[in-house]
Amino acid sequence: MPGRRGRRAGFCAVLLTGFVTSLVTAGGVGPAAAAGTTPATARSAARVTTAVLDLDHPDRKPQVRGSDVPYDTASIIKVDILATLLLQAQDAGHGLTQQERTQAEAMIERSDNDAANALWRRIGLAPGLEAVNKRLGLSSTVGGTGGRWGLTRTTVTDQIRLLRAVFADAGTSSASEPALTTASRTYIRTLMTRIAAGQSWGVSAASDSGWALKNGWLQRSTTDLWDINSVGRVTSGTHHYLVAVLSDGNTSMTGGIATVEHAARTAVTAARAAG
Repeated sequence: MPGRRGRRAGFCAVLLTGFVTSLVTAGGVGPAAAAGTTPATARSAARVTTAVLDLDHPDRKPQVRGSDVPYDTASIIKVDILATLLLQAQDAGHGLTQQERTQAEAMIERSDNDAANALWRRIGLAPGLEAVNKRLGLSSTVGGTGGRWGLTRTTVTDQIRLLRAVFADAGTSSASEPALTTASRTYIRTLMTRIAAGQSWGVSAASDSGWALKNGWLQRSTTDLWDINSVGRVTSGTHHYLVAVLSDGNTSMTGGIATVEHAARTAVTAARAAG
């Protein structure tokens, strides 16, 4: 499992800024900035919410810090898209096609939006996503309309539920047998450990060693402010934690990444202290 490479906010911002506009546009969420709006006129109203669940004590409730209200997902929705695709394939009694696997790997590892667009259509857009989410226990996630998957709305509690569906094994809690098979869960986990170096920031800041994650970033055209999100599993001390950090209203991508990383470290430290 990868270590703590490429996490510094300034470094990854340099790598990502050059193509973030094309990413959010390709994702169907509109241009990076509205006409007549500039970063100098953007007014911050930043907020952040975190949730942490100790996988070694999976029957406990997640520790939530901040208001557990809906946020835009941006590209963290790509984990949910892949989970939906895999569960639909399980229902049909077959695995993913080679094309679907190629698209899934590009979507998760490099956050490729063309691949996400194709798989969003493949799963049946928001209705397909929401039907599978009900089976995975998500209750507060609403899919984006049409092709705007990046404007799906979710909460940190729902993101922990999704992460549990991916990372919690059968027999680790009183819950029933996972909806996703072992093979499906392993596939998602593996891709989340292969994130491109320039995108491996976020919840990985709270890890002592191994991690698996997916990040999302989106500059809203109406405000010029940034949604910055990170979800995944980290190792801290002798325990493994599921961590979800959602934020919006950030005045810059760099500042938003710093906020998310600080929130992740604070939340995991508090979870460790709770024992």
